[in-house]
Amino acid sequence: MAQGLTVRAVHSVGVEVPMSYVLGTSRGALTKAPLLLIDLETAEGITGRAYLWCYMPGVMPAIASMLDALCEMVRGDPVSPQALWDKLAQRFALMGVQGIVRMAMAGLDMAAWDAVAIAAGMPLARLTGGAPRPVLAYNSCGLGLMASPEAVADEAEKLLARGFRAVKLRLGYPTVEQDRAAVQAVRRRIGDDVALMVDYNQALDEAQALARGRMLDGERIDWLEEPIRHDDYAGCARLRAALKTPIQIGENFSLPIAMETALEAGAATYVMPDLERIGGVTGWRRAAALAATGNIKMSSHLFPEVSAHLLTATPTCHYLEYVDWADRIVQDPLRIVDGHAVVPERAGNGLIWDLAAVERYRV
Repeated sequence: MAQGLTVRAVHSVGVEVPMSYVLGTSRGALTKAPLLLIDLETAEGITGRAYLWCYMPGVMPAIASMLDALCEMVRGDPVSPQALWDKLAQRFALMGVQGIVRMAMAGLDMAAWDAVAIAAGMPLARLTGGAPRPVLAYNSCGLGLMASPEAVADEAEKLLARGFRAVKLRLGYPTVEQDRAAVQAVRRRIGDDVALMVDYNQALDEAQALARGRMLDGERIDWLEEPIRHDDYAGCARLRAALKTPIQIGENFSLPIAMETALEAGAATYVMPDLERIGGVTGWRRAAALAATGNIKMSSHLFPEVSAHLLTATPTCHYLEYVDWADRIVQDPLRIVDGHAVVPERAGNGLIWDLAAVERYRV
């Protein structure tokens, strides 16, 4: 696995990239994507790359500082992702691999896998047991909370460009009637043949989720995502039992143990781990094995460039969540053809920074 590589240095730089669409959620509106770009340099001259989604610019310096600390702990070690993860997990056992620690470790892990794949001369997809192929995607770039249902429908129509046949709508308006109006406006505009997912971003309590979920049961929704607090697995299980619409959770699973707990509780119809929370590529592979054991369809959350590779090796592969947030700062953005992400054949995960753009958006 190590391909003779050793850790020499880890560098990171923060950027704020304008989003193509304002993303209005029940937790606030986003107009820029704060990303922390990571370079793992090896003594052999190969550099592995990854990025983290930091939610707000003020978090980036803290994660960058943690990455510096991680580098000091593993400098000179072989670039063996599992061994690096295990060593760092032991070092942080008393405080827990959570929060900023977990995010930094996940970023280092993703970059390590990229370096190993480059050294092996193969795409990350093939290194992890899959192969480059088109991966079914849904467009998640927009469809936030807006002033009118028609404005939402207008944006939904735009998101069908490049052949997308699935889009995700954020809900959580003040009333169930407003949620219904948004859903119905979008459905009228996109037609019956396009998959429509909805996401509440944990906006509801269980009673509200039951009422709104029953409304959605009549609206041909492909999944109901995070209707209540993400770690209320018992509540999610009750909603799953009471509603016809599938329940989707997983972007907030903290390491594979959380996913295992959720599945044991019957909390999800589908799952969608997030690379910086599940534990990078190493954690994703464990999560994929859990999903396969339970025959649970597994999608991705964010990080489409890396997630597309991993979904090719995921036995219960469902959907890639597509966002274009990194397109402005990479040389070769992930291509979408006929609603599918095209996993590149080149070695590694495909992330190569456009250095001029990085300087333009640097914070």
